[in-house]
Amino acid sequence: QVQLVESGGGLVQPGGSLRLSCAASGTIFSLDVMGWYRQAPGKQRELVATISSGGSTNYADSLKGRFTITRGNAKNTVLLQMNSLKPEDTAVYYCYAIRITTTPTEKNEYDFWGQGTQVTVSS
Repeated sequence: QVQLVESGGGLVQPGGSLRLSCAASGTIFSLDVMGWYRQAPGKQRELVATISSGGSTNYADSLKGRFTITRGNAKNTVLLQMNSLKPEDTAVYYCYAIRITTTPTEKNEYDFWGQGTQVTVSS
């Protein structure tokens, strides 16, 4: 099984920066897609950003330009650099990953989720 562990969350003032990291363990295969979701109090969970094994990235429109997702140096790791943080960025941030397997007749996807790390932006 794959276990995703997030780190780097904490308290930061508006305008500050944080870098989140996620590391996968318990797997010998590559994770095709890794990324981040977040869930703020009273709101639905939303996608933040994703990155494929080939380096293609996607961001939520409202976050593009402030957040940057990258692959870490270690295999199956991902980083999220968050700049110019706003109070509305306060949320629990969840790492996730997708493994895609293919056969001559079908394609299967397997999803994995971390436990989350709290990010609080406040004065």
